[in-house]
Order: sequence, then structure tokens, then C-alpha cells
Amino acid sequence: MRRALVPLLPFLLAATALGTAPARATPAPNPVIFVHGRNAGPGVWDGMRAGFVRAGYPEDRLDAWSYDTSRSTNEVLAGEFAAHVDAVLARTGAAKADIVAHSLGSLPSRWYLAFGGGTAKVAHWASLAGPNHGTTVAYLCALWDQGCRDMTPGSYVLSHLDAGPETPGPVRYATWWSSCDEQIAPVSSTALAGAVNTRTAACLKHNDLLTDATVAEQVRAFLAG
Repeated sequence: MRRALVPLLPFLLAATALGTAPARATPAPNPVIFVHGRNAGPGVWDGMRAGFVRAGYPEDRLDAWSYDTSRSTNEVLAGEFAAHVDAVLARTGAAKADIVAHSLGSLPSRWYLAFGGGTAKVAHWASLAGPNHGTTVAYLCALWDQGCRDMTPGSYVLSHLDAGPETPGPVRYATWWSSCDEQIAPVSSTALAGAVNTRTAACLKHNDLLTDATVAEQVRAFLAG
């Protein structure tokens, strides 16, 4: 009986070694850059960022870009945003970033993708209540506010963004819009050809898309896809 057991020892030792092998580390997610809308600041993302952390995102992979929403032209902002993306990628060592933009923030980030080489550095782009085809509400402040001028239907910015492919490059695009959005008129302006366009089930106001738990969960699922 002892001799019969001897040939089994190598197999038992191999099984023991396999059982103690260290588990593979989970790759870090792409850094997420949040881009706020007009007359806002990075703080509007605090609730959504906290949800990302609870879902397992490391805090150092979450970033928020701040910019002048009323005086700088969209092209200037897109250049500043490009530099910010480069800085985030250098800091994290990531190859690509993900972008989540609200309202006006959709336009400089779109310009970066369309004309600033951003498609090589961005994996996912998400627009919440973005005026991607303009909003007539912007006429109310267009005389003195550059951001409002850029959001008017047929503006220089939008005529260029919508002249070519609305979702250029290998980037994955998604939008969220609400039938109760009081700032985007028409509300269908947010949707883009080639993007995953989601109409919120709830009746959400313009800024409610920043704090709605369902929207946040859907955004995280999109970035993980």
C-alpha cells in the first residue's frame, strides 16, 4: 500500500502549489474626467464622484476640470482641456481617459475629440443634458455670454461639430436626456448619431441628471463596458 501512494505525491504537491498561487490584480479603471456646465464648478460632481468611489473606483482615478464658462471661446477651452487630459494621463500612467460632461461641458470636450486629437486618448465620452445640437434657451444670454453664444442653434461651434461625424473615432459615445429638462430646448438636442442615447425614465430637471442615482449607475456601467 505504501508503494502505491508514492506516485500520487507529485500530483498532490502540484495541487497544493496551484492552490497557493496569488490572484491576478484587477486592472485599474481609466481615469474619469468630469466636466461641469455653465455657471458651475467641480463641486457639482461631488455626489456622483462619491458613488464612483463606493462602486470601487480609486479616488486618484477621479478628476474634475474647471474652466471659464462665460468669456473663453470653445476652441480655447478645448485646447485647455487637451492639456488637462494630458496631465491626468501623465499623473495616472493610463493610456486613455473617460469623460463625463454635463450641459455646456459637452461642447469643449466634443471639440477636443473632433479637432484636437482626443480620439486617441479617450475611451468613453458621456454627455448628460448636453446642448449637442443647440438650445433656444441660450438666446436669453447670448448677447453677453460666450458660453451661451456657443450653445445657440447653428452657432459657429455647433455648425462645425455637427458638420462631420457626430461621434468620430473609436471612442464610445453615450448621452442621457430628460423630457423634463427646462434648459435644453428641444430636449432631443442632446442625442447624437452613433451614440447610445438614453432618455431618463424619471422626469428630471436639467441639474437633476447630476445627482440621479439611476443615471449615475448607468454612466458607470457604460464606462465599464
